[in-house]
Amino acid sequence: MVVNSVHWFRKGLRLHDNPALQEALNGADTVRCVYILDPWFAGSANVGVNRWRFLLESLEDLDISLRKLNSRLFVVRGQPTDVFPRIFKEWKVTRLTFEYDTEPYGKERDGAIIKMAHEFSVETIIRNSHTLYNLDRIIEMNNNSPPLTFKRFQTIVSRLELPRRPLPPITQQQMDRCRTHIADNHDQHYSVPSLEELGFKMEGLPPAVWQGGESKALDRLNKHLDRKVWVANFEHPRVNTCSLFASPTGLSPYLRFGCLSCRVFYYNLRELYMKLRKRCSPPLSLFGQLLWREFFYTAATNNPSFDRMEGNPICVQIPWDQNPEALAKWAEGRTGFPWIDAIMTQLRQEGWIHHLARHAVACFLTRGDLWISWESGMKVFEELLLDADWSVNAGSWMWLSCSAFFQQFFHCYCPVGFGRRTDPSGDYIRRYIPILKDYPNRYIYEPWNAPASVQKAANCVVGVDYPKPMINHAEASRLNIERMKQVYQQLSHYRGLSLLASVPTIQEEAEPPMTDESQTSSGPDSPCRAPADYEAANCSTAPDSSTVFASSTATAAAAAHDPFLAPSTSSGPPSAPTEAVTTTSTDPPLAASPHQATAPGQASSLGQRRRGLLPRRLRQRHRSRQSCTREAEWTGTRGDFKPSTQTTGLRTDTWKELLTDDFSLDEFEDEDLSELTEITDQYHDQVGEGGEE
Repeated sequence: MVVNSVHWFRKGLRLHDNPALQEALNGADTVRCVYILDPWFAGSANVGVNRWRFLLESLEDLDISLRKLNSRLFVVRGQPTDVFPRIFKEWKVTRLTFEYDTEPYGKERDGAIIKMAHEFSVETIIRNSHTLYNLDRIIEMNNNSPPLTFKRFQTIVSRLELPRRPLPPITQQQMDRCRTHIADNHDQHYSVPSLEELGFKMEGLPPAVWQGGESKALDRLNKHLDRKVWVANFEHPRVNTCSLFASPTGLSPYLRFGCLSCRVFYYNLRELYMKLRKRCSPPLSLFGQLLWREFFYTAATNNPSFDRMEGNPICVQIPWDQNPEALAKWAEGRTGFPWIDAIMTQLRQEGWIHHLARHAVACFLTRGDLWISWESGMKVFEELLLDADWSVNAGSWMWLSCSAFFQQFFHCYCPVGFGRRTDPSGDYIRRYIPILKDYPNRYIYEPWNAPASVQKAANCVVGVDYPKPMINHAEASRLNIERMKQVYQQLSHYRGLSLLASVPTIQEEAEPPMTDESQTSSGPDSPCRAPADYEAANCSTAPDSSTVFASSTATAAAAAHDPFLAPSTSSGPPSAPTEAVTTTSTDPPLAASPHQATAPGQASSLGQRRRGLLPRRLRQRHRSRQSCTREAEWTGTRGDFKPSTQTTGLRTDTWKELLTDDFSLDEFEDEDLSELTEITDQYHDQVGEGGEE
């Protein structure tokens, strides 16, 4: 029987580690590689020119690689439901292969195509290669529901076998066995379209900072792995001005479009680490950002409403304001805050921003200042961000807005102080907001405070040449914290909210995660990123926060986490950016695992002597009692500890010791005791979720 195969490219735009493409070649007489593109969709979709250019460059690179193997890429115009019936008949197709899509829309689309193929007697073969793990297996191991904390997710992953090893690239010999005739007029019918054909104007379009394609992805991966000492020593890169710029080793867009296999990246990191560390197994945190990507994929795979608030079972329903004018100022970089405007300008020009920058602008738009829905910010990122991924983008925005996954709403970024700590010289602002280039460092982050003489000397008068701040940050942030407090007080499942009657007055930064990139984790339960992931993940990542109060002691600890980086990696800062600084301490996980992930210490307001001591001791004590069940309640009053009826093998006084260590509760002031109670509540939530860890 003649086997005529068609491999359908969607994501997974590569020839290396492509199991579905290998299935298409297996025993086939002919093989055609197809990409279906709807030109009408290009003009109507919420996708900007940088993302389209990256996609077209990736398709061009794929076509060039196939030419070297005496084949070609067939870019077919139209919609899948219209295209497949035609090519099934025209090419006498007997086998259709494609990569498994984890997202709800993709699964629905693929279901319709599978049904159609069956009607045409076409065999369909689907293989997973866009994620490291089988997401359904993770959900099954969590009592048939997706884990909603990163710590729980890590616990489950640590029990799984290692991801499948990547497959080798397609070879000339394989293609020769199923050579397909390529017509002389192939380019006339099946060439990769230009941006002009898709309706974009090329005039004034700057050169691409990120060039798409598998070839570029593998080159960047090699450069990334060249930083052997950094990976081996597990150093924490410092966030500085250079971290904010696009890195030549960034990988996030390439993971997003599948130009780089996540499994190739995973095993290259793993093997390099083991080689340099004398066969020591690497910790999970080495792959942090890849795991954040998997975490959000898992949370979204069975939730069609994951990208919106209404109807989303995991999303807090918050009465956000409707303010189109404020949203436009934010999206276009006209807020009057140079740090925020520089970030949004870089995003629009280049299609990428550092994960800490993502945290800053996301917090500013939502709970920090403007009180505008995370859905609006998500759509802007979806348009402009090269590595924007449906699951990771939505998950990161929910996290940063405290709508899901993360509840420490009393931590938020200052649009002046946070940027100043990251780039004291203001070089980043001068690059993207050149009208401010002549301002002295003292005023570059708050030009409205500069004397009139300084503004005139800099040829930039605030309110004339550059906008005044659109909002009073100090007032807005305090108001919004109160709003969030009221929202959470209405949630019956929220624990410990009564402890937040007064907003903390110390200046600290929380460290949540954001984006999908290379390898780091963040968030209250997440491990500190490995150096490699800071470097690799230049993209979309999880929420980080810096306090609304000016803080000289706060550092880029938040840089340790980054989900917005969805599938991203670049050399530099944490989470997938370039050199970021993580000043948070890390403690070993509660449960021993083959991967041994680490988790950052919980910030406390108990003062310098107490800060971080309790959580560390709790974890140490817990590790010595791993056989004990962790079901208990701490009601928040002195000495009022009540174990649950399911607690076994652990006496009440032992639990009290676990929670209070060697402290006397009478030592603490009421305010400190509230903080202590909050920490123990969080501890209970972490170790008690989903049963044994």
